[in-house]
Amino acid sequence: MLSTIIRLCSWIIVAWIAKIFLFSLPYKFSGHPDTVHIFSTIGQWIGDVFNQEIGAWFTQYGAIAVGATELIVSMVLLIPIILLFLSKLFDYKPVVDVRWFHCLGGFAASIIMLGAVFFHLASPLGIVVQHEGKEDGGSLFYSAVSILILGMVIAIANYSLIKNKVNVSW
Repeated sequence: MLSTIIRLCSWIIVAWIAKIFLFSLPYKFSGHPDTVHIFSTIGQWIGDVFNQEIGAWFTQYGAIAVGATELIVSMVLLIPIILLFLSKLFDYKPVVDVRWFHCLGGFAASIIMLGAVFFHLASPLGIVVQHEGKEDGGSLFYSAVSILILGMVIAIANYSLIKNKVNVSW
């Protein structure tokens, strides 16, 4: 029963994380003005506090690096769905325990969002991002916090099933 609840909750959390990560990719990869503002603000702060070269690199390539990482994490989290379809289509059992994908993907999503939360709190970016007279009401920050927490939830929950060798059919 608990494993069924964990499985269902994992998929709901995966859908949330993948939605946030994948829907933000066009902004990160296209040089959208809001994204440029966010990564320039953080890059400038990194340059002032730590190192100018790292700050300049983050300003120029940070959005693409973060976007690529979020794309990879989304793929890791969604691999079990592909394996599920393939197992139903070709009647085979996946060699890898699919819970590892949610465990590792959840952990990786949390690490990425730990960075986002840190920069919202430590840099001039702030909780509420303001750009060109508009503000986001804190939506980017709150999304990052939710993924930070929920990523750890699915990582720990799926790891507990793996560790306790609970059999789950996905």
